[in-house]
Amino acid sequence: MKLTRPAPRRSEGRPVTRFRRRRLAVAGLILAVTAIAVPTGATAHGSHNDPTADARRNVVGGAARNVILLIGDGMGDSEITIARNYQVGANGRLAMDSLPMTGAYTTYAVQKDDPTKPDYVTDSAASGTGWSTGHKTYNGAVSVLPDGTTAVPTSLELAKRAGYRTGDVTTAEIEDATPAVQTAHVAERSCYGPDDMADCPAQDVRNGGPGSIAEQQAALQPDLLLGGGSAAYQQVIKGGRYAGMTVRQKAESLGTEVLTTAGELKSARGHRPILGLFAPGNLDLEWTGPTPTEQGTQPARCAINTARNSDQPHLAEMTTKAISILDARSRHSRRGFFLQVEGASIDKQDHAANPCGQIGETIAFDAAVRSALDYQRTHRDTLVVVTADHGHTSQIVETGTTTAGVTATLTTNEGADLTISYATTEYPGSQQHTGTQVRIAAGGPQAASVLGVTDQTDLFFTVRRALSLH
Repeated sequence: MKLTRPAPRRSEGRPVTRFRRRRLAVAGLILAVTAIAVPTGATAHGSHNDPTADARRNVVGGAARNVILLIGDGMGDSEITIARNYQVGANGRLAMDSLPMTGAYTTYAVQKDDPTKPDYVTDSAASGTGWSTGHKTYNGAVSVLPDGTTAVPTSLELAKRAGYRTGDVTTAEIEDATPAVQTAHVAERSCYGPDDMADCPAQDVRNGGPGSIAEQQAALQPDLLLGGGSAAYQQVIKGGRYAGMTVRQKAESLGTEVLTTAGELKSARGHRPILGLFAPGNLDLEWTGPTPTEQGTQPARCAINTARNSDQPHLAEMTTKAISILDARSRHSRRGFFLQVEGASIDKQDHAANPCGQIGETIAFDAAVRSALDYQRTHRDTLVVVTADHGHTSQIVETGTTTAGVTATLTTNEGADLTISYATTEYPGSQQHTGTQVRIAAGGPQAASVLGVTDQTDLFFTVRRALSLH
């Protein structure tokens, strides 16, 4: 197997007769019904929802007018279950649980020195390159092949080229790996701005390259790019046509409108490209709570982060506004839109072994999923996909116990205690990603493509088929 470029699925390019289409639909429906997670749990009388009709509506191929891809960074099954248990209860369901088609996908990267061999634990850059380009690469690479120089087009770039409106939303710095994989191509994810190019000589403008992540984003001009990361946009460009300008000045000179507060975003009309820079770094956390220890903690509740900057929009607000602008800009066009949304700090707070920070970010991400699903209800030609880039550390363990790592116990909204362990590295060191497969769920045209066990690279082809990209 050639790991750097997985072969397309056998169904691509194969003629589909009416008989074969009907046979595939029936087979897909059977698979769908067995793969769907049980919807909101049993009532007090023991009745259950029947998912068959919802499954049947989604066992369709065909074209989508819009695609909304939502990425929970580091949101493995444990992270989803922890947030569900805390917020809506063990028998409750989050918005992301309501998607009718559910599968799993593998997340491995490849080794930089020998791309024929897998690297079983991916980072966000390599995993994002997989779903955004259809190619495997090494950890740290942003939408380049394992040679570190060959750029491969992303789904956002292909959508923009085909006439779709495009957007990229995150709670991280917009130069961070997950938003960057759709909007830039660099050898190392750390090459945020013109001052950060030591590890990306081939992309440096002084060597004739396209520049840092921020410089490439400014040049690409998606319809909207929202998140943190204003610090890199204040760096001065070192060479080429825009030498002496800051990256922000470059963006503005190309006609981009720069927003810096939630109020400005709320009133924005989106008649020209929007660059939302709402913090120098990552956006502030939603929740705070107890710090886990080797001895555990007394049961406690999470709290709203009262120190959060009120000028920063919440992820659901950014998502709703992004959908509204993209919908308005594409309403009279033959093409719709492509939007990627990331809940970034699920991962960052898992690294920090911060359970309430992690849960709060997962719940905020789920609110963004709900916004996408609300839109889809009246726009059935929209494909919504919810997934993660990799698994992470947090685990639910027996209530009140301790582990080889650190634990904290939270009292959930059900009034029960929930003990969470972090044990992949010595605290307070950064907890580690894991190499597990992660959930992928979808609804709308091409949603059945996520059934079974697929790979991250398959998601690129799902989006490409849905939007008829070439």
